[in-house]
Amino acid sequence: MPPLTPAARPTHVRFGVLAMLFVTIAINYLDRSNLAVAAPNLAGDLHFDPRQMGLIFSAFGWAYALLQIPGGWLADRFSLRGLYALACLLWSVATVLQGFAGSFLALFAMRLLLGAFEAPAFPICSRVVTQWFPEPERAGATGGYIAGEFVGLAFLTPVLMLTQRKFGWQAVFILTGALGLGWAAVWYRCYRDPAQSRRVNAAELEHIQGQAPRPGSGRAKFSWSDLGRVLRHRQLWGIYVGQYANSSMLWFFLTWFPTYLVRYRHFNLKQAGWLGALPFLAAFCGTILAGLLSDFLLRRGVSATVARKVPLVGGLLLSTCIIGANYVTSPRLVVLFLSLALFGCGCASINWALVSLLAPPRLVGLTAGVFNFLGNLPSISVPIIVSLLVTGSHFEPALVFMSGVAFAGALAFIFLVGRVERVEM
Repeated sequence: MPPLTPAARPTHVRFGVLAMLFVTIAINYLDRSNLAVAAPNLAGDLHFDPRQMGLIFSAFGWAYALLQIPGGWLADRFSLRGLYALACLLWSVATVLQGFAGSFLALFAMRLLLGAFEAPAFPICSRVVTQWFPEPERAGATGGYIAGEFVGLAFLTPVLMLTQRKFGWQAVFILTGALGLGWAAVWYRCYRDPAQSRRVNAAELEHIQGQAPRPGSGRAKFSWSDLGRVLRHRQLWGIYVGQYANSSMLWFFLTWFPTYLVRYRHFNLKQAGWLGALPFLAAFCGTILAGLLSDFLLRRGVSATVARKVPLVGGLLLSTCIIGANYVTSPRLVVLFLSLALFGCGCASINWALVSLLAPPRLVGLTAGVFNFLGNLPSISVPIIVSLLVTGSHFEPALVFMSGVAFAGALAFIFLVGRVERVEM
């Protein structure tokens, strides 16, 4: 066969789409984690005790988790271009308004709205990746946009700490919300589905569609029978439980981590900003490494079971290292154990690749919604459980709990998921 002419070569527009997902998720996670950055000073100014902070930390999760299934349905039914732009606009408004909250109820309400408006985000990402990437590239693509979670936190957390020192905790919410307002306009202007994109050529469309089943039509109707189908399979429950465990680790870092460093390990704000960024940088490296390794193994002929599950199981086992922080006093060693734990969390974040691999094509969005609903219950439970386990100056029981949850997640991937193959429905 003669070599492709320049006009016949794939245009690689999909990697530009992936970059847009990366930025969107980076902003998404800044908006849900900014409360953790502001928490030490916010709690003092508004006179919140640890139990109240636990409830405020969990407020996002009540709306976010409960609306995952409707969010997945929306991702299957409506234009991804308009839906994501609208969601980003609304969650950014809720973020800005948190900077003006002066009471427990006002802040709790704004966190509820933030969770509600962010609910469709990951189901949309899952559908975008399914539409734009063939199966052999999906773990890398999934790792690519999920890395946005950690890059924003790694590089912008010190900036937010500095902003707080200079202008107060209110400025943290205003700054992060303003970023989202601008990005909502960029997404709406630039994003198109593959069939509507003027920049993609036939060769790239063939590359995308020729190596994987086509996704659903995008106009799927919700039915209780479909919901029952995605709830009754052992393999899907394996990834649901695994995601719960991995999200538990992440939500500890998104909520209690800065407070742990400042109040229980006596870091100052500068140390908490710069040293506290290292675990998120480690998670970024873990996410990228796991995605590339998984796709490399798959291209080399290794089974999907091994290629997809090794980073997941290995990552969660590594996350159990968080317990090591209980037995060291050096700030560098504390950060080392926390960085190892979040590196493992990053590795296991490619669990999203299993959604599109296991789910029936027409139910990718709904499966992603159930997956993200059950996997984000830690956004409710972890902040509250940690607040109950913390007593006086003792934070150690909370880290023991986090280590145990990570171990349970590794067992779920090993024994419940079993062989990785598409669920027949």
